[in-house]
Amino acid sequence: MATVKTNVTELPASRVRVEAEVPPDEVERRLQHTARQIGRQMKVPGFRRGKVPPPMVLQRVGRSTVLDETVRDSLATWYVDAIDDAGIVPVGDPQLNLADLPGEGQALRFSIEIGVRPRAELGEYRGLEVGRREPEVSDAAVEQELEALRDRLARLETVDGPAGTGDFVVLDFAGSVEDEPIEGGEARDELVELGGGRLPAEMEEGLIGASGGERRQIDVSFPGDHGSSQLAGRTARFEVTVKEVKRKQLPELDDDLAADAAGFDTLEELRADLRARLEEADRRAIDSDFREAAVDAAVAAARIDVPDALIDARARELWERLMRTLAEQGVSREAYLRVSGKTEEELLREARPDAERALRREAVLAAVVEAEGIEPSEQDLVQALEHSAQHEQTTAGDLLERLRRAGRLDPLRRDLAHRQAVDLVAREAKPIPVEQARARDKLWTPGKEEPAHAASEGARPEAGELWTPGS
Repeated sequence: MATVKTNVTELPASRVRVEAEVPPDEVERRLQHTARQIGRQMKVPGFRRGKVPPPMVLQRVGRSTVLDETVRDSLATWYVDAIDDAGIVPVGDPQLNLADLPGEGQALRFSIEIGVRPRAELGEYRGLEVGRREPEVSDAAVEQELEALRDRLARLETVDGPAGTGDFVVLDFAGSVEDEPIEGGEARDELVELGGGRLPAEMEEGLIGASGGERRQIDVSFPGDHGSSQLAGRTARFEVTVKEVKRKQLPELDDDLAADAAGFDTLEELRADLRARLEEADRRAIDSDFREAAVDAAVAAARIDVPDALIDARARELWERLMRTLAEQGVSREAYLRVSGKTEEELLREARPDAERALRREAVLAAVVEAEGIEPSEQDLVQALEHSAQHEQTTAGDLLERLRRAGRLDPLRRDLAHRQAVDLVAREAKPIPVEQARARDKLWTPGKEEPAHAASEGARPEAGELWTPGS
């Protein structure tokens, strides 16, 4: 049951205003919860610590103070509830306006202005002719797989002589900054591939040409945004002892390799197996390309107005999502910008085509869902949750009920409905040879739109898109 009631007003340029109202009983429930939280930290004569009841908290602290804290803690949840109740798909950051805090027994009101997914006026989306190539695996691709297999089965053997790129070295090293040992900057019997990127570039370069038993002193400069305050913007000195130099010894390309690697009797049997695996992977890629191309053909046939402000908002979403992912991997925003050699504004401009493409696709798929009356079944929902349920060590049914009780099923339903719309468009599309599609698209006709070219050829979208039909 929704905790927030809404009224939606459409505005120009794919924006809406959502007037939201939180009922008095929900405000009071949250207020009492906040008061209990505060009471756990209060000391009041006559009450044990942590046992101060909400009425006493409200009397001592003041209702307005507790309500202010309640709104701060709950507004994000009420915002999500309002978006769900309004049935909109937001794009970009909201402009949120909060009315005066309500008195006792009154509802809390706030409004949201935000961009929303644009609407599409559908053209043809059934029976579209879409280029589809045949699977093709070259002899060179098979040989490349064989070489990769040899590399995985290679043995490391100690060699006399200097180390080069691609060789492995066994090291003892200890680092210091101005004679102060680096915390965690010491290792023994460390096996490192030169050129593998595990060590700082200056250290790898300083080890080229070293032989077993040799000692070297290597200085390494660290950037100002390095994660260690001890190293950031400073130069460290490493005392390194090269204990051994090892080199990969690849197995012979013969029947013994086939037997050791996969249990085949001959090398030709191994080659045939690798070719079959590559062909299967290529078929999956072709299916994904075809699905994407079918959706893009439907996009090219539709009429969609995508305002520039909406594209900019989605590009910003793509950028922030990338930054969150990199942050989880320990890469700062500043480090990424430095490596890319571009400013944030330049990267946002480069993301605009991907952002517009994603918005157009989503708009068309939403329109197909509405036109076809697509509604995922209960079984569809359960199947979609199987992977997540295994990860959380529960059942898909239990996870479904949890989402239902929390009122969070609508996003899952929308996502599944869009996937089923992709299935429909791709299933109804008529595959034609890629050469035929290319020849057809070279014929100019008045009013033909550029996106149709990419759609009919089945080209892959650029990296960084928010959504692809094959995902």
